[in-house]
Amino acid sequence: MKLFQVRKGQFVYYNNELHRVYSVKPMYKQSVHLMRLRDLSQHLSSAAEVEKYQPKELDSFIFNKNMYTLSKDRKAEEGDFILITNPNPDYLDHYSLNEIEVVAAVENKGVITNRSNGIRHNEYLLMVPGRHDQSNPIEYRDIQNIDESTLNEQLNVINDMLPTIGDVYRKNDSDTVIEAMVVGIKGNSIFLGCDIELPYVELMNTEKWEFLYNLLDK
Repeated sequence: MKLFQVRKGQFVYYNNELHRVYSVKPMYKQSVHLMRLRDLSQHLSSAAEVEKYQPKELDSFIFNKNMYTLSKDRKAEEGDFILITNPNPDYLDHYSLNEIEVVAAVENKGVITNRSNGIRHNEYLLMVPGRHDQSNPIEYRDIQNIDESTLNEQLNVINDMLPTIGDVYRKNDSDTVIEAMVVGIKGNSIFLGCDIELPYVELMNTEKWEFLYNLLDK
């Protein structure tokens, strides 16, 4: 790509892996500043080293060591991750192409995110945890060049992080000690003992919940 074609927010492939452009600084030799979606690490490159990709529905990829599939099947709910693919911000909002935000509240016409942005329902794709059976994996441009053992290792790390029945968690942001076990999983909702239901992303927030053990391992 030529430098004038590179824009902040674009998804691009660099070293065969999916990245997001977070800054372009023409005065530097390595003018394109990237964030690798797999682990949020930062990298520098030239425009000639990247290749643009436009994310679409049913694409699946790794974001911050977790697998997600882009979907239009339903509107976002509180706690969901969304990918902003069609940004049209009002003057009070501050978001741009392909930003990933967490839904804090849902309204009729759109959602309010944890960054206090108001985003209409037609501006985003929902990031559903996991890999859909019919999804198109996009974390690598050419998966044939990836060693199979490397792929299996990454997927095992991701699978190990997903909550399963029997996992016991402790609540960290409460004055009262609360420990609860995962008793059910339905879509993006996790059901704990003591009649606690919460979104998957909230349970994965280590500031709020800490994994202790699984009963099957005892």
